[in-house]
Amino acid sequence: MDKVEQRNIVIIGGGIIGCSVAYYLSRHPSYSTSTTNIIVLEASANGVAQGASGKAGGLVAKWAYPREIVDISFPEHVKLAEEHNGAERWGWRFVGCGSWEGEGEAFGESGSGVGKGGKRKSLEKTLGFDPTVAPESRAAKGLPDDLTWVKEELTTSYSPMSGPDGTAQVHPYLFTTSMLDLAKEKGVQLVEGTAISVEQVNRRVTGVTYRDRSDSNCIKTLPATHVVLSAGAWSPSIIPSLPIAATRAHSVTIHPKAGVTISPYVLFTEILLPHSLSASPEIYARPGNEVYVCGPGDDSTLPGNVDDVEIDLAACQSITNQVGSISQELREGAVDKRQACFLPVVRTGGGPIIGEAEKIAKGLYIATGHTCWGICNAPGTAKVIAGLIMERKARLRNLTKLAPSRFL
Repeated sequence: MDKVEQRNIVIIGGGIIGCSVAYYLSRHPSYSTSTTNIIVLEASANGVAQGASGKAGGLVAKWAYPREIVDISFPEHVKLAEEHNGAERWGWRFVGCGSWEGEGEAFGESGSGVGKGGKRKSLEKTLGFDPTVAPESRAAKGLPDDLTWVKEELTTSYSPMSGPDGTAQVHPYLFTTSMLDLAKEKGVQLVEGTAISVEQVNRRVTGVTYRDRSDSNCIKTLPATHVVLSAGAWSPSIIPSLPIAATRAHSVTIHPKAGVTISPYVLFTEILLPHSLSASPEIYARPGNEVYVCGPGDDSTLPGNVDDVEIDLAACQSITNQVGSISQELREGAVDKRQACFLPVVRTGGGPIIGEAEKIAKGLYIATGHTCWGICNAPGTAKVIAGLIMERKARLRNLTKLAPSRFL
């Protein structure tokens, strides 16, 4: 009789990548609680999804990048929403998405939106957009009939970035926490603590040493046959050779006045402000009449823990003023949240980094460097990692250009 392989899998990081990996592992055909133990190790005192995974826009796009993961991930988003009632549970819906250009009216002090202590960095979200594959209507000028919450008289042009089934959205915090909750239903455990190191013997992982959240003087080690490093911008604190940089981005959420309806659009704007200033905030209309707005990135210093991320209130106010300059509905709305998060970016370009890091240790898997596309590409990344761990292969597509061996 064949010996059954016993797996102890530790996932470092309770963001959308880590929680999605936990979900896909727990749904794999060969998963059984009698043979496989899965732990998600999260450093925040406030639970999972406290970084970019809870403070992102939640865009899911067929035109995102890299194509190898997008082609897996987008259909998985659709399946997840259908299977688990994602429309109600995490705000899944298809949305209109376009590039808006125009002028902004004078409204408050419209600064750059860049956080104090850092230099401006592009979030590069539209790099994956290829205008040559957009519908012919892209060339048409003017606003869609139902996009009434930006002023028509201030609009120079509006260009759709995809067809009606090419762009969708989720609420990132609800999506991330739902993935973990669904994984916990199958036996996945959440452990609160800060990972210190991945232990190995003879170049094979044996465990993860961490500092207990409830007692900072208590150092423990979780035994592991497989370790998934998905700590986002904090991943180099565990594997210093990872070429991951951190980009901070500020955002706000706005609730319009009662009775005001915001139609479901995501806008990438280019606003010419008074005094020859310009701004490019991204605007995401969400279910429940919430509007999420984010500004540019900056290169401020990454703190040691996600709970210590500093928020520049002036940057948040600048973003609020910028969108208020083109929308009366947003100008008159109430700002609910002012927040900041750090995105993991591959220093050498390309990425994300996905796969087994055999040069460091067998059984060590890397899943980070997703920039602004973590929410979009999480299901595809998780499906690949689950396949590598449970089957020793990724069956769906050649992912060699994302392999850790290219970056480490």
